[in-house]
Amino acid sequence: MSVSEQAVGWPAVRPEVVAEVVAGLSARLQKRLDAAAAKLAERPVLRTGDEWRVEVDEEAALVLHAAGAVVADQADVRCGCLLAPSCVHRAAAVMLCPLAEEPVEERAGESAAPAPAGPERTGAEPVDPEPTGNESAVPEPTGPEPAGTALTGTESAAARHLHRAGCAILAAGVSGAGAVAQAELLRAAHRARLAGLYRPAAAAVTVVTRVRAARSGAPEYRLADLVAGLRELLALTTALTCGVGPVAGLRGTARQVYEEEGGLRLHGLFAEPVLTATHAGALSWAVDAGGRLSTIAEVVPHGDAAAAAAQAVGAGNRAVRLGEAQLSHREFSRAGLLVQGATRSAAGRLGAGAAVRAVRASGTAWTAEPVAALWAEPAAVQVARALEAEEEPHDTRRAGSDLLFLDVTLLGAVPDGPGGAPRLLARCTDGAEGGHGADAGPGADGPGLLLALRPGHEHPGLAFRANLALLATAPGLRLRVIGRLERAERPALRLLAIGTPPAPPRAPGDHDPQGAPALALPVDRADRVNLGLERLQTADLAGADRTAAAPTGPAPTGPAPTGAAPRDLPAAAFYGPPVHVLGRRVDQTVTTGRHATAPSAATAAADRELLRAAGLGTAAELLDVLRSAAADQRRDVFGRVVADDHEAFAGAWLAAACYTEAVATALCAAGWSGEADRVPAAEGRPEGRPEEMPAGS
Repeated sequence: MSVSEQAVGWPAVRPEVVAEVVAGLSARLQKRLDAAAAKLAERPVLRTGDEWRVEVDEEAALVLHAAGAVVADQADVRCGCLLAPSCVHRAAAVMLCPLAEEPVEERAGESAAPAPAGPERTGAEPVDPEPTGNESAVPEPTGPEPAGTALTGTESAAARHLHRAGCAILAAGVSGAGAVAQAELLRAAHRARLAGLYRPAAAAVTVVTRVRAARSGAPEYRLADLVAGLRELLALTTALTCGVGPVAGLRGTARQVYEEEGGLRLHGLFAEPVLTATHAGALSWAVDAGGRLSTIAEVVPHGDAAAAAAQAVGAGNRAVRLGEAQLSHREFSRAGLLVQGATRSAAGRLGAGAAVRAVRASGTAWTAEPVAALWAEPAAVQVARALEAEEEPHDTRRAGSDLLFLDVTLLGAVPDGPGGAPRLLARCTDGAEGGHGADAGPGADGPGLLLALRPGHEHPGLAFRANLALLATAPGLRLRVIGRLERAERPALRLLAIGTPPAPPRAPGDHDPQGAPALALPVDRADRVNLGLERLQTADLAGADRTAAAPTGPAPTGPAPTGAAPRDLPAAAFYGPPVHVLGRRVDQTVTTGRHATAPSAATAAADRELLRAAGLGTAAELLDVLRSAAADQRRDVFGRVVADDHEAFAGAWLAAACYTEAVATALCAAGWSGEADRVPAAEGRPEGRPEEMPAGS
């Protein structure tokens, strides 16, 4: 290896490039594509400047030219074998490259007023399974967006093509969705994008990205994310082909519109790392005088997945790209900005046009206005807002709608089920009394709801997991936290930042507790920590008892003494309505395809009886319809299955997936409102509710 070469991972590739290269293969070579990709994945990849090189064999080499770490044209993929350019090596290479959802354009400093601060992404959701607030690419303009309320003929044809390709992926499952099926979905996505259907096209690219992660065994893969992606894709294409819903919202937009905001006084809130399959960087959050949240991003493509986490952490030290401000994202999370000529999108992203002027200002503590108002909203109201925002398109979703601002007291770590990994539990106090440590939680009679605190991102190269492990050694520590809602039957939060809470109200004559754990941060930390960018030290947790064993046992029935570490934590599992019987079939279909939902008659009868006994009659009917659609395949005179378009089966699956989604949302809301604590474990449904949906649905 020469000095200028370095071993790296594959560069990103535009989705349409994959579709074009695979389409150029003969039918014989398409059958060999998956095996060729697996073989090529074992070869080392060397990078020299903007070129990635792979030695296919002793006589042929494969070269990918990727300016900005993105392969933007099929001519940028060159092979030295005799069959090139119609060889299987080029197609195998683009199948191994991660997908770049949108082309990247640098627009900072543009003279037009509504200019974004950096690469901008549109579409339904970001590439990463755990939502981050990152919109990281600007699509190329492909013509004026249709302004009518009805689909044109071109749009209808593109939507039908995309729907058929999505149905084929679902019917094949992860195990059967090989390179050819993925390329067909990408080809349909490119056609939809050219027709102006930006949101469905982005959803299709997200599905392919997650299918690839599943087939390669990527550590960031989550089945729930793939199920959600397929559900959104099929829901969008079904609504478009059936003429249901507002067409403008189903189309999506090519780029976000930035509106003039004039002068803004921004108060830095926190910063987080952004890490996806193709991009890495940092995202800063700020709040203005009116309480509206805004974001400033520094996100760029990465060409080496192994170094992406370090790139994301390092981006926290890069300067905020807004006017003449000379402060990093970490500094901005504790400082402020005075902005003139500000522009802002509907999603809260701040523009960085040439007319924008910004200078540094003093920061504001989390316990002072206007920042403290974020914690004044009751937890149940914040959860309802976050759940409602999940139904909105990502490019128009208000910034911070998925964030929760809570005051909590750490309780310690307990195993997550038999033999499970430890999870950090905390007791949440409601913000209904201005965030000053109210004694009653939302909808509960005790000292507040129990919730599980989880890392904001699971990547071990980020500081989230190490910081949570250290926090678990400090039971009794009171914190003011910011996190993302984790939708589950029991309250859970993806922790992003922590800070010092306001002092709790005390009766006359009360004295401060001795030895209570507390944050003891350096002055330059301003009483807050960005958990993904900064590492806590042992000295930052004053008074923590690190020799205490993880407590177990039943849940406490009353408030713990002030300053004392609670010794009893819940260890029993929570048993809610058996919606998992239907959800399991929905997930199995995505994993193994159409035939996974055709079990034996005895198994079908047992599942049906369990659902009906729990009062989930609609779930039982949906399960029967799904099984019938899976088995309803015509055969020829020789008994061979006659291929169909899978649309009837996909419709049955979509109905079941949307039902389980709605029930999961209702159970999450019930858990945060305290209603889940009154669900009898033996019966598996709320008392006095024989209907199919739990209270709060």
